[in-house]
Amino acid sequence: MLDAQTISNKPPDRDLSKSLRIALLFPTVELGNYWQPVLKELADISERVMLYTGRPWAGFDPNDPENIHVEVVGKTVRVNNSESKTDYSGGYMMLSPRIIGRILAFKPQVVIACGFSIWTMLAIIFKPIGRWRVILAWDGSSPNVDFRNSKLRLWVRATIARFVDRFITNSEAGKAYFCEYLGVEGQKITVKPYLVPDPQTLSSRLLTATATVDLQLPSPIFLYVGRLEERKGVHLLLQACHLLRQQSCQFSLAIAGRGPQQDELQAYCHSHDLDDCVEWLGWIDYRQLGAYFQQADILVFPSLEDIWGMVTLEAMAFGKPVLASKWAGSSELIVDGQNGWLCDPHDPTAMAAQMRSAIDRPALITTVGKAAAATLCEHTPQAVARFLARVSLQSIDGNMVE
Repeated sequence: MLDAQTISNKPPDRDLSKSLRIALLFPTVELGNYWQPVLKELADISERVMLYTGRPWAGFDPNDPENIHVEVVGKTVRVNNSESKTDYSGGYMMLSPRIIGRILAFKPQVVIACGFSIWTMLAIIFKPIGRWRVILAWDGSSPNVDFRNSKLRLWVRATIARFVDRFITNSEAGKAYFCEYLGVEGQKITVKPYLVPDPQTLSSRLLTATATVDLQLPSPIFLYVGRLEERKGVHLLLQACHLLRQQSCQFSLAIAGRGPQQDELQAYCHSHDLDDCVEWLGWIDYRQLGAYFQQADILVFPSLEDIWGMVTLEAMAFGKPVLASKWAGSSELIVDGQNGWLCDPHDPTAMAAQMRSAIDRPALITTVGKAAAATLCEHTPQAVARFLARVSLQSIDGNMVE
């Protein structure tokens, strides 16, 4: 679990931060509605902030006053070069070079660039001209995202890292990657979750009448939220559910999402007598997710590989315990048996046993859920905004983040 006590959440000096101009270069925020409250808070404690992206979240409206701190530059196109279905497919992103004109005109003092994209490289190349500091944000690590077996990729990334002033990452796994594979000094890296949910965004703008949710399913209700693809491990979750049915357990599983594996998964349910305990919800608008979290008892996140896993934090923020894959970066926030449970989704039998323990002890669900909510109290959009302002200021004066 992340040691939150080692990371200060104190606000930066307001007089100093009010002179800050921060540009965030995030090639894609396709699932990033949670950036809205962070940007709003960050703009309140700095002179000006702008997030540039080539792929905004679904329903993004550039004319919405809440999106005043977001600008779309070109269109991000992901090119995959792998046929693997069980991990991140690698590849690369094609991005607009017009980003340089935008940030030169914006004149930031600090550029926070996500990952090792061409935008990050351009920010470093033009660093002497723009006279800005570069902070590299790394959402998290996994073997395929890290390209640990590619000497060329590692060399390119290590070269880029030499010109970066600071590094921030959500997880200890991200820090280990920087140190062990790219040769970054540990003192230049700060570990603090910056991808965090905002319960108000998840539930305050529900879509009038269509937002009413009443699942009317047998308890306990296990909830899965995410894409229906092999990497997400839903097929293994269904295998665990089949084992529970063989043990005559009463429960239900609600699946929110869609993807290329949906027909295959539904066929499995039909052939393994799971139709009456599995509810297919389809795609859920982000603003409605809060209502589904409130209806569910436990979130299950069986991903085979995930650099972070935002949905686990979203569920915890609503006081819901999570049965999380140990292969997800966000699992570092979970203390097994205290504020959630950890599992290896490759072992459906063990996963079924953990689900069975919750089924047999419903009071445990409430206890663990309260602990989950307490964990998320310190991981808020306000805390993230203060952290980004503070690390930006300290990248300028050369001090370490407290």
